[in-house]
Amino acid sequence: MTKELAATHDQRRSQLLRGVLDLCLLALIGERPRYGYEFVEALTDSGLDLVSEGSIYPLLARMERAGLVDSYRAPSAAGGAPRKYYRLTEAGTAELTAGRATWSTFTVAVSRTLQGEGDGRGERDEDEKDARDGDTGDARHGTPDDE
Repeated sequence: MTKELAATHDQRRSQLLRGVLDLCLLALIGERPRYGYEFVEALTDSGLDLVSEGSIYPLLARMERAGLVDSYRAPSAAGGAPRKYYRLTEAGTAELTAGRATWSTFTVAVSRTLQGEGDGRGERDEDEKDARDGDTGDARHGTPDDE
């Protein structure tokens, strides 16, 4: 791969991750409370090595202001300064559940498109065409238009 293609690949990965980093952090916190550097380690272990602490902390602060997570300080196991741990709130748990459902639907649609499964058209497109043409019934399901 050329340097230009590698750079484009990294840019695409970075953009994709930017759109779901909050969901990834919620999922990690959902496993157990975590502190800053643990997020970087866990994301790297998952193959998301483009994330630094510098991008995580502002996002955690926004999530805390939004009420999705709260934080507490606990002593470091290594004996250093106390660490700030993050845990999910009830609203954060609900957001994680909704985000997982959205992600699942989205990835199925993207995968279908990228893998060329079908032409992207189907029953939904037929319904949209019928609506544009003023067809209010659904003959496919035995509902006559003129009842």
